[in-house]
Amino acid sequence: MKYCFDALAIFGFAGLVGCANPEASKTEKTDSATVPNKGSYAQKVDEKQVELYELSNKNGLKISITNFGGRIVSFIVPDKAGKPTDIVLGYDSLNHFLHNKEAYFGALIGRYGNRIAKGSFQLEGKTYQLPINNAPNSLHGGPKGFHNQVWDAKLIDAQHLELQYMSKDGEEGYPGNLSAKVVYTLTDENALQIDYTATTDKATVVNLTNHAYFNLNGAGAATINDHLLQINADHFTPVDSTLIPIGVLAAVKGTAFDFTKAHAIGDSLGSKDIQMINGKGYDHNFALNRTAVPGLQTAATVYAPSTGIHMEVLTLEPGIQFYGGNFLDGTLVGKQAKPYAFRSAFCLETQHFPDAPNQKSFASTILLPGKTYSTQTVYKFSTK
Repeated sequence: MKYCFDALAIFGFAGLVGCANPEASKTEKTDSATVPNKGSYAQKVDEKQVELYELSNKNGLKISITNFGGRIVSFIVPDKAGKPTDIVLGYDSLNHFLHNKEAYFGALIGRYGNRIAKGSFQLEGKTYQLPINNAPNSLHGGPKGFHNQVWDAKLIDAQHLELQYMSKDGEEGYPGNLSAKVVYTLTDENALQIDYTATTDKATVVNLTNHAYFNLNGAGAATINDHLLQINADHFTPVDSTLIPIGVLAAVKGTAFDFTKAHAIGDSLGSKDIQMINGKGYDHNFALNRTAVPGLQTAATVYAPSTGIHMEVLTLEPGIQFYGGNFLDGTLVGKQAKPYAFRSAFCLETQHFPDAPNQKSFASTILLPGKTYSTQTVYKFSTK
């Protein structure tokens, strides 16, 4: 029972009941890829039941999602030869998520995705203080943010999963009772559609996203630096040494941040640009080139030549955070006992801008009573 007790100490959960049976951590084969066994997730956290849910479509795509943090645990897509390939990093059991230092693999992020400077902001004349979990700032909603909560889950059918969570007034320092809902839909057009909605009974700030770590060569492959990335953004938000935006937009042209035309992620990693030094590589928000036409617009595309897998990211959001796996170091061992090496994954997190509650020139993230926060992001897959 020591393993269960450690989880209580590490995460401060009110109640973790019953460790998973070691035999249940075995994975189920899907040709060359594997999906975690549902039994390895079936236990209680904070007295709420955690499970693993599976979505699939007619074309062989298969996604496993747990209601612990709304995490995408595995995402299997066929490569150009038809070989099933798991393209997201994660773990084979819930216990691995509870005991490893990487808190965000595949998770829903809230109340506020990305960083808030010094964990503080003002709203309607009152100052709110958040936990400092990425010194000197607050990151991704705090240590008990949405990624470490058990969501209420409803498997609508084989292609739709609905998750709901009520974040109470004062949770992690945020004002208002916030009712959040996220619906994952796996379409027959080979797209994962994520719909986010939220309402509040008091003015608050909201910025929801998903933090999937992708490697289109397969989770555990050595690098993502050979992937060809294009980002539909002429500007990005430069950051200080603590990764807080300095309040201006900078042109990407002529810099290591110019992905307006597709090229390998690794091409400019040797740049001495102060922004690359501050981020230890890529860990920056890009201001998307949105047109006046409403609706989904392409934010980014990624292509892995070795597998032929192509991913398109479409969103309603004004920004996207490109993170290049700079803090992975090989010490985390994931699915199929594969270590996750330095820069062996990337994240493309659609979002409003970091620290927007403190930067009036950025689009507002304030949600008021009577209003509904609503946004959508789509990850669409093909091969070539």
